[in-house]
Amino acid sequence: MTIQSSTNPKIYSIENLLTQLEQWRHHQTIVFTNGCFDILHLGHIDYLQKAAKLGTKLIVGLNSDTSIQQLKGKRRPIQDERSRMAILAALSCVDAVVLFKEETPLKLINLIKPHILVKGADYSVDQIVGAEEVLNNGGKVKRIDFLEGYSTTKIIDKIKHG
Repeated sequence: MTIQSSTNPKIYSIENLLTQLEQWRHHQTIVFTNGCFDILHLGHIDYLQKAAKLGTKLIVGLNSDTSIQQLKGKRRPIQDERSRMAILAALSCVDAVVLFKEETPLKLINLIKPHILVKGADYSVDQIVGAEEVLNNGGKVKRIDFLEGYSTTKIIDKIKHG
C-alpha cells in the first residue's frame, strides 16, 4: 500500500526516487538513513534532525510492514506503513521517504548511492548495513547518538503496563 507521490510529493517509489536523484545528486549532498519509525517520538525527531544537518537532502528508507514483522514479530508494527510514510513525510527535515520490503536496506542503499549513510551510534561502522558499499563509493558513514530514554518499545510497555 503506497501513497501516490501526487498525494504527497515527499513519498516516492524506488523508480521515482531514482529519477529525482538524477537532479539532486549534482547539486545536493544526499543523506540516507533507515528504520521502522513505528511510533514517532522525540528520539526519532532528534535523530532525523541531526541526520538532515549532515547534508542537503535527507532520504528515509522505511521498513515495510512485512519487513518489520520479520524483524520484530507479528505484533509489530503498531502503525501501518501508509501511516508511517505520511508521518515521516510531514517532517520538514525529511526530503524523501521510500519504502523497502527486504529485511535490510542494502539493495536500496546500492541504488541510491548516498553521499552520507547515517545510523544510530548503537551500531559500530562494521555493523551498519551498506557501510562498506557507501565507503567504497567514496561516501561517508556517520553515527548519531540517540536521545536517552526514548524508544518505541518503552512507549508500548508504558501503554501495556501503565
